[in-house]
Amino acid sequence: MTATTTSARSDLAELGRSETALRTFLHGLPGVDQIGADQRAAQLGTRSIKTTAKAQAIDLAIRMVDLTTLEGADTPGKVRALAAKALRPDPADPSCPHVGAVCVYPAMVPYVAEVLRGSPVHLASVATAFPSGQAPLEIKLADTRAAVAAGADEIDMVINRGAFLAGRYQEVYDEIVATKEACGAAHLKVILETGELVTYDNVRRASWLAMLAGGDFIKTSTGKVPVAATLPVTLVMLEAVRDFRAATGRQVGVKPAGGIKTTKDAIKYLVMVNETVGADWLDPDWFRFGASSLLNDLLMQRTKLTTGTYSGPDYFTLD
Repeated sequence: MTATTTSARSDLAELGRSETALRTFLHGLPGVDQIGADQRAAQLGTRSIKTTAKAQAIDLAIRMVDLTTLEGADTPGKVRALAAKALRPDPADPSCPHVGAVCVYPAMVPYVAEVLRGSPVHLASVATAFPSGQAPLEIKLADTRAAVAAGADEIDMVINRGAFLAGRYQEVYDEIVATKEACGAAHLKVILETGELVTYDNVRRASWLAMLAGGDFIKTSTGKVPVAATLPVTLVMLEAVRDFRAATGRQVGVKPAGGIKTTKDAIKYLVMVNETVGADWLDPDWFRFGASSLLNDLLMQRTKLTTGTYSGPDYFTLD
């Protein structure tokens, strides 16, 4: 790390000490050209890849999936079955890679931990009064600590969008810092809920705010609002992590979540990652898909490439 980068990191760390400093910095970020971002994302979405590269992309996408169930009707049996599928997505093909993580509510973490213990698959839990984020800080932190104590090694927190949109940046910053501390050794993914942030400029500001406060990942969505992950929003977030690493030397991951259902969708995102931030982020440690139905489509396309025939949607378990 250069002396300039070290100095920049030190200067940025000071921003969290003052609401005024945070506001000045965040509103001083370059504005996002919305038309340009939309056009760039659309252009990248038209790229095609050859058969060998497609096979590699499918296996990479499988390894990047955070296999997710976040329903009020979740049961111990359901999440155990999901964890077993995460370990062996295609029981008939041992060459099929495992997914990146299983993501569940805190109450379901102990049951998933029973299945994943000793495996390379991560255990993620949403926390901090997911999906609204509307709870007192002490409850959010207790939620986080309970999930980690039960076995989660990744926490997906939600920011207080009301506070952010009202310009109370210090409040949002302090909550992320406190949640990061409550995580202990667990990684923290910060959900921006971009569908509620209104503008791309706000997405850029929220991305930087989350990273300045110590987030290990920035994540688009809870999947519980009508507008979830989109290619242009993810492009803005990728540009933010790229610029943040250039300024501080610290790499932060990105997780689009919600609405990504097909192999074609996933490959569009992988192309965007490669073209925007490069191969360093083409790794499950730095890029994830928050999804439930995506995995089955990836498995169907993988079988098609391997055998020449589709296995059909009922060949794999529904999640």
